[in-house]
Amino acid sequence: MAHLVCLSFDFDAISPWLYRGANTPTAISRGEFGVVGAERILELLKRFDIKSTWFIPGHTIDTYPNSCAAVVEGGHEVGHHGYLHEPPAQLDREQEGAVLLHGIECIGRLTGGPPAGYRSPSWDLSAHTVELLLAHGFLYDSSMMAHDSVPYPARQGDLMEKDRVVFGTPTRLLEMPVSWSLDDFPHFEYRRFPDGSLQQGLMNAGHVQENFVDDFRYMAQSDQHGVLTYTFHPQVIGRGHRMLMLERLIEELTDLGAEFVRMDEAAGQFMHVLPA
Repeated sequence: MAHLVCLSFDFDAISPWLYRGANTPTAISRGEFGVVGAERILELLKRFDIKSTWFIPGHTIDTYPNSCAAVVEGGHEVGHHGYLHEPPAQLDREQEGAVLLHGIECIGRLTGGPPAGYRSPSWDLSAHTVELLLAHGFLYDSSMMAHDSVPYPARQGDLMEKDRVVFGTPTRLLEMPVSWSLDDFPHFEYRRFPDGSLQQGLMNAGHVQENFVDDFRYMAQSDQHGVLTYTFHPQVIGRGHRMLMLERLIEELTDLGAEFVRMDEAAGQFMHVLPA
């Protein structure tokens, strides 16, 4: 059976910096670099003839329409990623529903149709997210981490308290699992927080590449049919030495037999795991 790889890109640009109130020139410039990175990534993917999935906040679509159009023109999937990169867990149900609709409208203008997939900004769903995604016809979510390479049904109605745990009902929403260990942001991005703490980042790209490849090796020897999702951010992976790492990663995974597909295509191969 095939061992699938999904290269996914969260094209946040300046949206998360604005959402967090980091609107000083240097903070904004970090997001602006995402436009440079996106162009480099699209050129690399074209050279390898790889189709990927881009999760794009509505704000990025409104702010950088030409860059987002280039994603669609390259044959890549566009998934939902909020409007201003708002984590659903920080919103009430009405606010979350409004953000979801706003993002759907933006993607519809860009692609001509609704998105099949959703990825929560900051990978932090609310108690209402699965219900809302089902109501709006989403095929899959890519925000949770209960497996590393086998998609599974997202549950609805969990009760998770210190003294009581009740598992909810599996739904027709397919979870395409992710992991912080397969995300470029915690490995590479340096951030200082208001309380004085740091996200150190700035890891050696070669060491990160080794981890990324070994996760594929493990999937290939452990799962008859799996899919591994890598998460990149143009403003992070787009830096020169990291672009070289991404190129080497693609080459090495290709040599190991990886089949690169869009996430909607991969999800289509796992619909049989959903309840009838």
